[in-house]
Amino acid sequence: MPESIVIDESQVEFNAIRAQGAGGQNVNKVSTAIHLRFDVPASSLPEDVKQRLLALPDKRVTAEGVFILKAQSHRTQEQNRMDAMARLQDWVNSATTPPKPRRPTKPTFASKQRRLQTKSQRANTKQLRAKPQD
Repeated sequence: MPESIVIDESQVEFNAIRAQGAGGQNVNKVSTAIHLRFDVPASSLPEDVKQRLLALPDKRVTAEGVFILKAQSHRTQEQNRMDAMARLQDWVNSATTPPKPRRPTKPTFASKQRRLQTKSQRANTKQLRAKPQD
């Protein structure tokens, strides 16, 4: 199980913005959505975790290495703030375990023989489909 890294909230920047979509009378008055910004290179995370996070193919990470997340699924700012922190924590925890090293393997002799046998059978089948030579 991957080790859990606790993120200090002082390293995270929160901005309250208006949520998108239908909302009724309060939608244009209340800023309930949260925009979270987390600067990965400037954070106190271990260096190997930073490298793995920045190497992930994630559209939420800018070219400068800032992770931007928008949380707007809840009706209150506090719930959206907690949701954003939980999602950030999950994202960071996904990179705490180092990837397993790949060990190069060779195909077995029997698998090579099976491949060659099916290849010759397929060639024979296609040969039989051809028009006869006059």
